[in-house]
Amino acid sequence: MAISDEELARRKSISVEQVQLLRYSRGATNDTLSGLSETAVRRAIRRLNVPDLPRARQAFRAAQARNDDGRIPPGALGAALRELRTMRARPARQRRVAGLPTERTVEPRGLIATSLAGLTQDRWEWLGPGNIGGRTRSILVHPTQQLSIWAGSVGGGIWRTADGGTSWEPVDDFMANLAVSCMVMDPKNPSVMYAGTGEGFFNVDALRGAGIFRTLDGVAWTQLPATATEDFTALNRLAISLSSTVLLAATGKGLLRSSDKERATWTKVLDVPIADVKCHPRASTRAVAGGLDNGQAYYTENSGRTWKPATHGPWSGRVELAYSVKDPQVVYASMEAAHGEIWRSADGGKSYQRRATLDSNGDPAPYLGDQGWYDNTIWCGDPTDENLLVVGGINLWRSTDGGDTLAEISTWWDPGSVHADQHAIVSHPAYDGVSNRTVLFGNDGGVFQATDNRAVGGAAQPPYRNGWNELVNNYGVTQFYGGAGNAASGKIVGGAQDNGTICFDPAQGTQRWTTIFGGDGGWCAADPTDANVFYGEYVFLNIHRNTDGGTTDDTQGDRYISGQFWNPGAGDWAWKPLPFRINDAMNRRALFIAPFLLDPNQPRRMLAGGLSLWRTDDAKAPNTLTSGPAWSAIKPSAGANISTLAVAQGNSDMVWVGHVNGMVFRTANGTAPQPAWQRADGTGAKPLQAQRYCTCITIDPADQDVVYVAFGGYVNANIWATRDGGATWTNLGAGLPAAPVRAVAVHPRQARFVYIGTEVGVFASEDAGASWSPTNEGPTNCSVDDLFWVGETLVCATHGRGMFRIDLSGG
Repeated sequence: MAISDEELARRKSISVEQVQLLRYSRGATNDTLSGLSETAVRRAIRRLNVPDLPRARQAFRAAQARNDDGRIPPGALGAALRELRTMRARPARQRRVAGLPTERTVEPRGLIATSLAGLTQDRWEWLGPGNIGGRTRSILVHPTQQLSIWAGSVGGGIWRTADGGTSWEPVDDFMANLAVSCMVMDPKNPSVMYAGTGEGFFNVDALRGAGIFRTLDGVAWTQLPATATEDFTALNRLAISLSSTVLLAATGKGLLRSSDKERATWTKVLDVPIADVKCHPRASTRAVAGGLDNGQAYYTENSGRTWKPATHGPWSGRVELAYSVKDPQVVYASMEAAHGEIWRSADGGKSYQRRATLDSNGDPAPYLGDQGWYDNTIWCGDPTDENLLVVGGINLWRSTDGGDTLAEISTWWDPGSVHADQHAIVSHPAYDGVSNRTVLFGNDGGVFQATDNRAVGGAAQPPYRNGWNELVNNYGVTQFYGGAGNAASGKIVGGAQDNGTICFDPAQGTQRWTTIFGGDGGWCAADPTDANVFYGEYVFLNIHRNTDGGTTDDTQGDRYISGQFWNPGAGDWAWKPLPFRINDAMNRRALFIAPFLLDPNQPRRMLAGGLSLWRTDDAKAPNTLTSGPAWSAIKPSAGANISTLAVAQGNSDMVWVGHVNGMVFRTANGTAPQPAWQRADGTGAKPLQAQRYCTCITIDPADQDVVYVAFGGYVNANIWATRDGGATWTNLGAGLPAAPVRAVAVHPRQARFVYIGTEVGVFASEDAGASWSPTNEGPTNCSVDDLFWVGETLVCATHGRGMFRIDLSGG
């Protein structure tokens, strides 16, 4: 018997309204929600207060990419990567710069150094996480060498396994930074593959796209020159005809077609944003396409030269399509509206009829939840049964009657099941529906496998974990925003996109990162005097504290020190009274990923930036339902969110603050109840000039008058320095690729050794930024969001390839 809303509310001590919101937002039945632990209930309700996390994440990244005019130049990332390649082609003057290796040639295995016995002074060491993946929108399997699999991640490029997922390695240095959103294999020659870059599913500027890439050997990928245009900045899907002649590209600008061998000529054949395109599995002249946001399906019968709209009921939003392998006259559509609806065509995609789309209790199956625009995929690849479907939204669901009824087969909240947010479902090449029923799945947690697609997840009640295999295994595509480490214990924490705040323990290794706080992670801090204390944050400056050395997850909801707490009497989250809360966190007047730090001179003091700058002098104060660290605003709003902070070593009064619009402030009495602030940008004879996102401020540990300030945007002026406390400034970015600079670190003993993390990798200088040299291994050219020290070991947190470290104590 189905569990009623009222009964579920009673069991979980929440309201009926919360039950209904959870069911439809998380794409689950009451049966699945009934299995939620108390901790999972609290986290799910917390997410109800931030319902559109995928778009918020993307908007945050987009803000860091905009130039002074508020635009992201078309093709800017591709241009920056080409500049980087030119720099690396120059003869190396020395083998190492500021201790970092600068060899010009490195094999793919060297891009993720997993085989090192330990930390050395010779090269970067990859820290993982090897057990936590990242968003994967595409998977390819070689038709005859069936242990060879390629996965396209949106943060770390293309990865390949030669052993069926037991281990992975990146295939190409140049693509490390790109969001690989789709891939397709030539049906006539599996050595030829195409990869589309840039995610077009968001309503903000396309990021990390540089057109279509092709490989002739599965390893070396090159950009198709004809796709280095604005039409190809956001690829959603690629499809190739059975004859290999026609390549179709579904983009945010429309549907484009190429039929020449070199893919040098493209024609736009549909002038509306397209989410999906699929070629007929038996007829080269036929294909179907689904709109990105207009609720429309299309079909062609002349190899994609012209397209006609299909006939169907009122649809809205994103449309995903799948041909039945058994009978390609049958085409299924997964339509975004109303939390997901399945429609079926019996005439090859010309017209569609609605299926019931009910769950096992006879209620509408909300399989897409509230984000069918983001995760929406459908599969009908069984050659023996045109009624066997698998659809994916937040969870995975299976139908054996062509979409009339659906049953959940995965459970997003259970670690033994499949990660949330499904993007790709791919049959094994030998799938025959009888002796081989293996299917691969790509989602926000990486790559998963079911060896029996009919039976997987078939438990009588949730969690549905039977038959699922995680294939992460050093698939190192975790997207970090920040990190911190304790020199005494060697432990490192990092804030990861959609994978929470996680901890690396050197005694456990790269495969045993542990979660200490779920959801999205962000900035992090480590108490240098207490190896048991780490800090992280959830979105919008909601800071939390761990006091067991990064060992356990937050199970009680009592680790926030920004003022939020779980109120068991109300069955909801609440906020403490002043002064025990950060108002900007409560009101979400802060960045999606907002800055905070510990004073390096007094680790009980913490600064946190929203619209105002907040300070507590007792960050370790015990938490109760009514008290905790006491906060006060020490810098009023300047009209734009604070984006970065810095405190001088040896002088807690010297504080610098950067804002999203390029404003930079400093104070010389930062510990005062109300410090006096002065603008440090736009003034003087040689001013600091930038009207874009200020990403990082770093004060030289040996000289507080030397300050480095970094900015976002695609220009050659994103790293500046002052050597007189802000009176005059010098642009140090003229010789760098025109790309965002996200992090700056100064060697603890060698003040002229400066390191920067950029959108296209790490650069090092031995002359305080007068000249720069790129590293060509380890972090390579992926986005580097944070650089921090653990003793004299430099740790690099990337947004797509996990973390790396290198011992620089020999400098």
